[in-house]
Amino acid sequence: MDKMKSICLIGFMGSGKTTLGKALADELSVNFFDTDEEIVKWRNMDIPGIFESEGEKNFREYESEVFKRLPVNDAVIATGGGIIESRNNREWLKQHLMTVYLKTSFKEIQRRLSFEQNRPLWNQEMNEKKRLYESRQRLYEECANQIIHTDEKTIEELLRSVQNSINFSKQG
Repeated sequence: MDKMKSICLIGFMGSGKTTLGKALADELSVNFFDTDEEIVKWRNMDIPGIFESEGEKNFREYESEVFKRLPVNDAVIATGGGIIESRNNREWLKQHLMTVYLKTSFKEIQRRLSFEQNRPLWNQEMNEKKRLYESRQRLYEECANQIIHTDEKTIEELLRSVQNSINFSKQG
């Protein structure tokens, strides 16, 4: 069987990358990787702990290192929302992976994360959250092979959308 380029899900925190990624990996019978989980395993510390003790800069370096160790074939990868902050990561996404941007409105992100306590960059003032969200949109779009809007869609609908886009890209 031909190797499939690994599918990498990008998007803002709360866009559903991990949830959809696990379902997609099951559907395709390939391994699933979550960059945040890989960092936690490697550093033996949770993400808020890394942010608190080592800062965002070190976290981003760990994220890039872990990201580039993940398989470029036959896997589904869910990234942290900030993976696109690094130009090198954006280039890696474009060159090595089938990148799907899960585009979610800020209003929907707010709803999904309303009780979230474990995301360092979400525990800020509302204008900071919105600024971060807006600053990343262009970067997500820059590296995406496909853009899928997630608002008001079920996991099944999103799965179908991603699979359709994969099948389409194989033909194209």
